[in-house]
Amino acid sequence: MSSKRPTLAQRSLPMRPFSESVPMALLRTREAVMRLFRPGLRSRGVTEQQWRILRALAHQGPMEVTELAEATFLLAPSLSRILPDLEMRRLISRRPVQADLRRSLVSLEAEGLRLIGEHAPYSEQMYARIAKRFGTGRLEQLLQLLHELETSLDELAGELDRSPAGARQRKGSP
Repeated sequence: MSSKRPTLAQRSLPMRPFSESVPMALLRTREAVMRLFRPGLRSRGVTEQQWRILRALAHQGPMEVTELAEATFLLAPSLSRILPDLEMRRLISRRPVQADLRRSLVSLEAEGLRLIGEHAPYSEQMYARIAKRFGTGRLEQLLQLLHELETSLDELAGELDRSPAGARQRKGSP
């Protein structure tokens, strides 16, 4: 048992310790994973955010900018700063949506697909190393659990949004 005295927060706050926070645990894990993938991305001259865009377009097809922002968890202003560079490098293209010229459709170009294809062996090698270290079954289980957690929390958020307290928050009330 530790002889350290509890901190003021530990004595005063009715909440779990910072180190046991689910958001922080997910962030720490994300960082541990990305430390393995970043060198390969850097060697291809792409950032994590650019890679997410390329992967989303490769696997989901052309998307409007708002859909792409949702799929990649990037804010629209960030996406607006990233897309011109990818377009200049001919990794993606944008064209107006005929029904509403204010909107644009983003597509992966052949050069973007080539970059993904070149990086794929490195990425798969990292996945294999993760699976070997952590265990293939455990990695599959983790992905399944994360998917279930996401689904469960989306449902909870919907319930909270429909509650009277959620309705007050949407209207700007405290």
